[in-house]
Amino acid sequence: MIRGRGPRPGTGQVSAFVAEVEGHLMAQAHLDEARREAEELCAGLPWLTSAQAEDLMDRYMQRRLDFTRRMLRSTVERAAQLRQEYEARYAVLRRDLLRRHAVCACALLLCAGALSSLTGLLVR
Repeated sequence: MIRGRGPRPGTGQVSAFVAEVEGHLMAQAHLDEARREAEELCAGLPWLTSAQAEDLMDRYMQRRLDFTRRMLRSTVERAAQLRQEYEARYAVLRRDLLRRHAVCACALLLCAGALSSLTGLLVR
C-alpha cells in the first residue's frame, strides 16, 4: 500500500487514540512514581528482609494506585457536575439574551412605525 493513499481515520478516532495513549502514559507515570516512593520508603527501613521489603513495596504501590484512582474518579465526577451547571447557566443566559434582543427589535419596529406614521401625518 502506498503511503498516504489508504483511508484516513476520522478526527474522532485520532483524538480517541491520542486520549488513550495519553491515559496509558499517565498511568505508567503514576506507577513509576509509586514504585520510586516505595523504594525510598524501604530504603529508609534497613532492617527489613528482602521479602518484607518487596511485600511492603507491593502493598504501598497498591494503596498509592488505589488512592490515585479514587482521586481521578472524584475529579471526573466533579468535572461532569460543573459541566452540567455551566451548561444550565449558559442556557439561561442565552434565553435571556434572545428575549432582550426580541424586545429591542420590537421596540425598534414600534419606533420606526410610529415615526413613519408621524411623518405621514406631518406631510399631509
